[in-house]
Amino acid sequence: MNTTRSLFLEVALCFVGGITVAAQSQSSRCADCHIANQDATGPIWSSKSVRHLQDWDYSKHSRSKVGCEKCHGGNPATFEKNLAHQNMLPPSSPASPVARVNLPKTCGTCHTGPFVSFQKSHHYTLLTGGDDRGPTCSTCHGEVAAQLLSPVGLANQCSQCHGPDKPVARPGRASEAMLMMTEVREVRHRLTEAQDMIRRVKDRAARTRFEEQWKQAEVPIIEAANAGHEFVFDNLKERLDRARQRTDALLDALVSGGR
Repeated sequence: MNTTRSLFLEVALCFVGGITVAAQSQSSRCADCHIANQDATGPIWSSKSVRHLQDWDYSKHSRSKVGCEKCHGGNPATFEKNLAHQNMLPPSSPASPVARVNLPKTCGTCHTGPFVSFQKSHHYTLLTGGDDRGPTCSTCHGEVAAQLLSPVGLANQCSQCHGPDKPVARPGRASEAMLMMTEVREVRHRLTEAQDMIRRVKDRAARTRFEEQWKQAEVPIIEAANAGHEFVFDNLKERLDRARQRTDALLDALVSGGR
């Protein structure tokens, strides 16, 4: 029996019970089983649950092999239903790792920089204080889609609370966020251009030197993105200016001496 057929039979039998196998190389046995059983009865197969699976399947989480168990818990090494879901808690439980208030800590196990910055924000204080206005990670990034909001999308999200007719109105906040996001994207784009140019440098010593300069330019843009999660735009702007200066200097050096 070939590998593909064997895996298909394992997935198809997963709700029958009695099958426990060692984890293999696919990205998520949990997702494989749930996707294979979308016709099963029960509240888990609501349209929202199907979208949740699809969002994960197309996400960077899926491409990076971050399986369902990383956030939801459970045992990804088995297709036996009860064992696979053992010790899992619904999102409505205050102790669930994907409960709204716990989500930053769960995401922070991988996304350390953004989590550290977010804990310094007033948003985090609202969230952990039980204020429903306090955003959490999924507010901007989706539940599993790992989406990065566009500048306009970010402005629209900010306006949900800080628009002129909202209870926490802050004139100009949304447009300021949009401008900062636009500038971050522009510097990232220029860094990508520089990286492509570095790959074409034939002299090994020069290429190594340029690669080090590229890393030095990347550091403040990562810091700027982290500062964005603190929502203190002065901090973001200072790091963004440094990233822009280093990127411009790198591009100038590549144009003049990278051939």
